Amino acid sequence: MKVVHAMWFEIPTKDLDRAISFYEKVFECEIKKVDMGDFKMGWFPTDGKSPGATGSLVYHSDFYKTSDKAGPLIYLHSDDCNGELARVSEAGGKVLIPKKEISPEHGFMGVFIDPEGNRIALHSLQ
Repeated sequence: MKVVHAMWFEIPTKDLDRAISFYEKVFECEIKKVDMGDFKMGWFPTDGKSPGATGSLVYHSDFYKTSDKAGPLIYLHSDDCNGELARVSEAGGKVLIPKKEISPEHGFMGVFIDPEGNRIALHSLQ
């Protein structure tokens, strides 16, 4: 059986600098801003060894649009969803679903809206 894994993700932005500031505060990380002409990106940090896909915040005036109710729902890794969810409001976002158990074997999740209007989920095992 062929296995398909997420490889990369892109989170649309209306204001890339605002989005970078929000995600740096919520995840307590540094996001690298990259100018690719029409595309402006903020790359999430990676060590190249951790499991899962990495990705970026992305701005393009015509190609990307944000949505708080439609489109893919991206789950970002967390050691404990409560940590990131506790920083969402102060950073300018809104918690939609506080941390809740999916099941004992699948861990926990939570969902927030970022200041750009995107619905983003968190997943943790504790």
